[in-house]
Amino acid sequence: MSQENRDWMRPRPKPRIALPQWSVTTWIIAICVAVFVVDGFLGKAIPGWMFVGSTMLNGQPLPADQNSKVKPNGIIKPISLTRGDPALKLLLQEASKNIPLSNTSLIGVEALQNNNQIVGWAWFQSTTPLQAWLHFSTSTALWSSDSPPGRGLELWRFVGFQFLHANLSHLLFNMMALYFFGPIVERYLGGKRYLAFYLICGIAGGAMYLLLNFLGIQATNMFPKAHIPFVLPNDPTTPLVGASAGIFGVIMAAAFLAPTAQVLLFFVLPMPLRTLAYALVAIALLTIFFGFNNAGGEAGHLGGAIAGYWFIRHPDSLHGLLNLLGNADPTSRTRKLKASRRRDSGPDAATIDRILDKIRKGGLQALNDSEREILRAASRKQQ
Repeated sequence: MSQENRDWMRPRPKPRIALPQWSVTTWIIAICVAVFVVDGFLGKAIPGWMFVGSTMLNGQPLPADQNSKVKPNGIIKPISLTRGDPALKLLLQEASKNIPLSNTSLIGVEALQNNNQIVGWAWFQSTTPLQAWLHFSTSTALWSSDSPPGRGLELWRFVGFQFLHANLSHLLFNMMALYFFGPIVERYLGGKRYLAFYLICGIAGGAMYLLLNFLGIQATNMFPKAHIPFVLPNDPTTPLVGASAGIFGVIMAAAFLAPTAQVLLFFVLPMPLRTLAYALVAIALLTIFFGFNNAGGEAGHLGGAIAGYWFIRHPDSLHGLLNLLGNADPTSRTRKLKASRRRDSGPDAATIDRILDKIRKGGLQALNDSEREILRAASRKQQ
């Protein structure tokens, strides 16, 4: 035997780094927690800046027709409200009358130029880096007179804001809801289609916020002193963060799949899941209608709930985005999946369709043990 054929001379394969075999729900929770922790550490070392408005040199609002003509110089300088020359403090005071500058935050200012001449200022408030880059607002998600000069139409924010949270309690409540209700929907839709469902519900929440904020701004311009119900007249730079929009879609879907499942509101009050879901939607509607606190957040909840209500009843509508994420899950009815089922000895399409119809009529609790096993086997097969 030659030396090349001896075991100790053969090259050994490089070890593979295997990712944890987590569900999509677990991955979403892990990413949200990681973003919160990382952003907290980064915020102590690297300042982030959130745009709050533009003014002329004298602190008066920048005219809308000038927003597209000026260009930022790209350098944001931090300003302390407790230090600096008196003229700058007077400018800050005048600017605060016209844009929502907080007296407790570090302020950043960026020069706006036209034909190499400084003609105004863009104002920013300090925040963490990921909050600044991923938060959602009307002024950044759209291109309008309220957008930061030289910026706007930042479409990544429709997804990015879903992984941010304002504080620890905000994160905990959202992740607990996703932990309890997400697996119900994921088992029904399959991993890839569930991910598409979750992201679309979050995007719908952002879209609802944009729509109501746009209507609110228009209504305020037309009727400055009137209270118009069911719109959001808040400042277009107001940030929106949180996974709540996608989670509201998940709750609506779980209520459709398991309507009579008992849940404990605040860990004390028992009620059917369907009752909880519709009660949360009612609270969102009332909050927006009367303009209560966090009406903007409730607008996002409402958009996510509407999307969840629709897509869980029409899951085939998810196939367009699903095709970007990979092959269809076992619950879909695409031609490719039907062909793969005919090639193996597993359950045929008619059996899967019958089980899905049974779920639509009576929820997951309507299935017997054998039907549950068939659905689990089909899901594992396509992972």
